[in-house]
Amino acid sequence: MSHFTHIKTRFQNLFYLEKALNRLDISHTEQEKSGITTYHKSLIIPQSNGYNIEFAWNGQEYELIVDMSFWEQPYPIESFIDKISQQYAGEVIIGESQKIGFQPIKYQQNADGSNTLILERWNNEKVMAKV
Repeated sequence: MSHFTHIKTRFQNLFYLEKALNRLDISHTEQEKSGITTYHKSLIIPQSNGYNIEFAWNGQEYELIVDMSFWEQPYPIESFIDKISQQYAGEVIIGESQKIGFQPIKYQQNADGSNTLILERWNNEKVMAKV
C-alpha cells in the first residue's frame, strides 16, 4: 500500500528549482499539468522502481510529493531537501543579483557542505575630479 507524502517547501520559482537540480546532477523532466482554470509545470525525478518524486505547484510553492515507502535516493529525504534548498538559495541570489548588475565571480562548495558565492558589480559611470 502506498502512502504519498506532501512536503511543503519554499520553492516558488521553477527556473531556479531546475537550476538547483541541475547543479546537483539530479536527473528530472518537466510535466505539464492543467486543470479547469490553471496551468503549471511539475518536475519529475524518476526512480528506477517507478515511484517517481514530484515537485508539484500547489498554488503557492512547489511541494515535494513522494511515496516514502519507495524512497530510492542515496540519502534521507531531509538531506535531499536540504541539499536542494541550499542550491536553490544560491541560484536565487545569483539570478536576482544579476538583474541589478552583479555578476558571480566565484561559486564554491566547501568541505563542510556550505557554499561560498562571490558577486561583483562595476560602476561604469565616469567620475570627474578637478584638481
